[in-house]
Amino acid sequence: MPETPVSPAAQAAHSPAGAGLLYLREEELRAAQDLLFFAYRDFTGAADSMLEELGFGRAHHRALHFVGRHPGLAVSDLLGILRITKQSLARVLGLLIAKGLVEQRPGRDDRRQRLLYLTASGRALERQVFERQRERLARAYRDAGPQAVEGFRRVLRGIANEQGRAWLDRAERPGRP
Repeated sequence: MPETPVSPAAQAAHSPAGAGLLYLREEELRAAQDLLFFAYRDFTGAADSMLEELGFGRAHHRALHFVGRHPGLAVSDLLGILRITKQSLARVLGLLIAKGLVEQRPGRDDRRQRLLYLTASGRALERQVFERQRERLARAYRDAGPQAVEGFRRVLRGIANEQGRAWLDRAERPGRP
């Protein structure tokens, strides 16, 4: 039995957004850039006010996030993730350590290596900040639906550079260090 032909309009109605585009127009890319700017502003703004009261900024937040997500993270790895100068990282970590939120331990195999861990107070603060952002992210994910969430992850991954994608690949591996 021959297949019934499907009109281009019917195909477009059931295809993911942009599936038929061979390229995106500049205006669509600029609109996406607008969305990224506003989303970043509002996503980080929820945490900024809380952290500012404690004398912390976004670099402190990012350090808390990555050390919390990856206990035992080497200082050198955090430096590569944050892409800030050694001096800036020293100030960020110095304050977090002085406030009792992060602790450094020597590596097991290489005692010169400095590994980072959140203290109980650090875990509590990181959790509070996460909860401020969690609801915004969860609501957006719920509203968009599972296919959009997967597409969003793929877009963000595509925006990240090769080093960032490699880090994510290592971090997602089972049994990662």
